Amino acid sequence: MTTFVLVPGGWKGSWAYEAVVPLLERAGHTVHALTLTGLRPGDDPATVAAANLDTHADDVLRHLDRHHITDATLVGHSYAGMVIAAAADRADGRISRLVHLDAYVPREGESCWSATNDYFRGVFATGAAGSGYAVRPPGNGDPRRRPHPLASFLQTIRLTGTPIPHREFVYCSGWEHQTPFAPLRARLEADPGWRVHVLPTGHNAMKEAPDAVAAILLGDRGRTAAFTVRAMRSPRSLSRRNPPIV
Repeated sequence: MTTFVLVPGGWKGSWAYEAVVPLLERAGHTVHALTLTGLRPGDDPATVAAANLDTHADDVLRHLDRHHITDATLVGHSYAGMVIAAAADRADGRISRLVHLDAYVPREGESCWSATNDYFRGVFATGAAGSGYAVRPPGNGDPRRRPHPLASFLQTIRLTGTPIPHREFVYCSGWEHQTPFAPLRARLEADPGWRVHVLPTGHNAMKEAPDAVAAILLGDRGRTAAFTVRAMRSPRSLSRRNPPIV
């Protein structure tokens, strides 16, 4: 049995994984989906303003402590790639597998701001113009989304190089006109320490293709391949899918 700890990306809470969680649980695994500090409905402006990348990594570490988790598969979507990288580096060997789900894979000294592209730097800057400390959700997405702490996008990561036995990256190929992850895919495909998966979905793969996401997390190559074939045969244009959410 595997213990999955699922960390959502920008503007989102645990609900981002609501279609994936029951699929993992049905397969007999334990699943924890988190909501990070500053993204909780009851968080006040001071809490949002103070939350940074270290805060979010500490959220994950406290959750591991609270639930006595010692052998976790840590999954991060989008911005949360920064979070799971920072948390795993400090987790004292309690993480056996990292899955970056269309997510940033930072090097020492990078931030979400430095690792992303000009499109998303514009999203961050425009979204934070009103308050100066929180980035408004872009576009017309799920109404449960909340303003995201700007400091967490800007803080650079500190990594010591703690080894993680298994590292995986999922590249969503259905939004290539805006994705910041194409160079990252090329880098990781050339790195023998990483396994790279490709899904023909938009960025919000957990909503668009929960079965395929669950199949990757469960290591079911057959189910993932079957989804890919179905998607490639579908007449629906990928460009019409949900707008990108970091």
